[in-house]
Amino acid sequence: MASAGGAGATSQSMRRGRPVGVRAGALRAGARLNLVETLRAAAPWQTLRRRAQPSPAAPRVIVVPDDFRITRFRHRTETTTIFLVDASGSAALARLAEAKGAVELVLADCYVRRDKVALIAFRGTTAELLLPPTGSLVRAKRCLAGLPGGGSTPLATGIAAAAALAEAVRRRGQTPALILLSDGRANIARDGTAGRTRAEADATDAARLLRAAAVPSIVVDTSPRPTPAARQLATAMGARYLPLPYADADALSRAIGAKAPA
Repeated sequence: MASAGGAGATSQSMRRGRPVGVRAGALRAGARLNLVETLRAAAPWQTLRRRAQPSPAAPRVIVVPDDFRITRFRHRTETTTIFLVDASGSAALARLAEAKGAVELVLADCYVRRDKVALIAFRGTTAELLLPPTGSLVRAKRCLAGLPGGGSTPLATGIAAAAALAEAVRRRGQTPALILLSDGRANIARDGTAGRTRAEADATDAARLLRAAAVPSIVVDTSPRPTPAARQLATAMGARYLPLPYADADALSRAIGAKAPA
């Protein structure tokens, strides 16, 4: 996963990052000319060019636009890790306290890398963006500690809210990553009506759309014991499944690192 403990995705740049080669190109705004490679490209043509320009005022080395070589760079994009937290009664918020060390480790990793974190909580019939993307470790920890709890589980609505935020993150040129903490059991459908069958179907559909969007994800099962519901949800999302009894700080950090894009 991108920077929730791992580096962000790479992207091409004209001026920032690590040099990864040169290419022929126009010397437009923002491009960095590679002088050595430009001269090397021009060298074989000097005899012919001097014959074509016999004037004494001709430069010693004649360079034309076709000789220009531009240095290419690659840099890692900033990552936003989205924490999607099931704050309903079924998730037993007391269980989330057991993952506090793991979550805080991820927050600390994000802070060190100057990445951002965001927090969405869902309960009742809605999902709420409690913390927009921020680089403030203090704000993130305070927001996570003060989560309200109780009520029904609108899982599909929560996943849809996370998918929308991930898309907004991508539009800003950043890399989204998702950590969902839930027991995977839904009982409120996308339209706000109660009913486990419809709610679970909606949650699966939302999870598949998130998978299609290729958002690196981890599902942390907050049940006292691993449950089929959370595992199936992780499969639909294309996410790594991690039961909370094994999701200590080191295990979660390793899992997140394993999802980091190259």
